[in-house]
Amino acid sequence: MKPPPFAYHDPETVSEAVALLGSLENAKLLAGGQSLMPMLAMRYVLPDHVIDLNRVASLGFIRAEQGDVRIGGMTRQRDLEFSELVAARLPLMREAILQVGHRQTRNRGTIAGSLCHLDPAAELVAVASAHDAIVVVAGPAGEREIPFGEFPLAYMTPAIGPDELVSAIRIACWPEKHGYAFEEFARRHGDFALASAAALLAADGKGRIARAALTIGGVATCPVRMPEIERALIGQAPSEALFRELSENCRRIEAMGDVHAPASYRQQLACVLARRALLRAAERMGRA
Repeated sequence: MKPPPFAYHDPETVSEAVALLGSLENAKLLAGGQSLMPMLAMRYVLPDHVIDLNRVASLGFIRAEQGDVRIGGMTRQRDLEFSELVAARLPLMREAILQVGHRQTRNRGTIAGSLCHLDPAAELVAVASAHDAIVVVAGPAGEREIPFGEFPLAYMTPAIGPDELVSAIRIACWPEKHGYAFEEFARRHGDFALASAAALLAADGKGRIARAALTIGGVATCPVRMPEIERALIGQAPSEALFRELSENCRRIEAMGDVHAPASYRQQLACVLARRALLRAAERMGRA
């Protein structure tokens, strides 16, 4: 199918884009287009206006800022994949990005596009949740920050207004020798995951777990942080038996069922992937 007719706009600055969003009825933003273009072609969305952000050069960057990594909303997934800064400071993102689609889609897909599309199975969504990312949103009143825990309002519905756009994502780095792991199960490489687990662990001076983060993706309508598991890990010596026992808490997730897998299967995957992610993160914890 062909997309429906629409008016095309290509602003060059964030302020121009925000002004267009505020003045046009039924407008959609075009970032990488890896989700929007198929949805247009299949007429799942019917906008009257499409605002292309690809000429807004100020939205493409990766830089260190006072212990954080700040990433512009239009930064390509391929740039994240090959960024030395991301590899050194955000290794969980580097590992997860290799599971995002294929090289061709990563050439065009953007980080803000992934987060705003907010597919619960998307890898970058799970990473942002595990890292407690801050989403920076630009609108008519300027910029505001949204903690990622407050960013998903509902299924594929982010907490941004109709006249706002994501200008950047700010991620606090974990200690240099932290452990990390991203695990997912998909029918084919490049598909959205039926379930995924993103884990971060940091040790104290005695090798016990001092800090933990665990997010389950693809199972519920939004990525699910597992605070009960995180709290139970603090002060414990890492072991497979411990991770196996605590990962059983993932069966409590209110999982989705669909044509690809029933809810019970996704809960089982969540338990297995959480255990694997925690075990692999523990193996990396404390390494130089």
